[in-house]
Amino acid sequence: MRALHETWAWVAIAATGLVGAWGLVLARRKQEPGRPFWVAMGAATVIMLAQVGLGVYLIAAEGLQPGDQHVFYGFLIAFTFAFAYIYRAQMSRRPALSYGLLLLFVMGLGIRCVYTWGVDF
Repeated sequence: MRALHETWAWVAIAATGLVGAWGLVLARRKQEPGRPFWVAMGAATVIMLAQVGLGVYLIAAEGLQPGDQHVFYGFLIAFTFAFAYIYRAQMSRRPALSYGLLLLFVMGLGIRCVYTWGVDF
């Protein structure tokens, strides 16, 4: 399971990064996101949240100690998606830009997660 978590992290980072960049391109062109974008955004979100869930499982069931910073960034990813859900009405004003930036921010948090594995300060 740990190997899956380590590999899936890069899949989640790539998915959120690609869809986030797509959102910014749509916003720059002043285009409304269509169904393919929303499907891709949903998939990227599910992929990243599955990664967070797998991390929670590894800590709870297998007793792994990834380090406080790693856990913090994983928690922050889930928290970010929760806030995006709460503020979805405001984000709908400029959806491509809002969700593009959201996913790029989450991608950055995912990268921080990868590079803080096992680091305790």
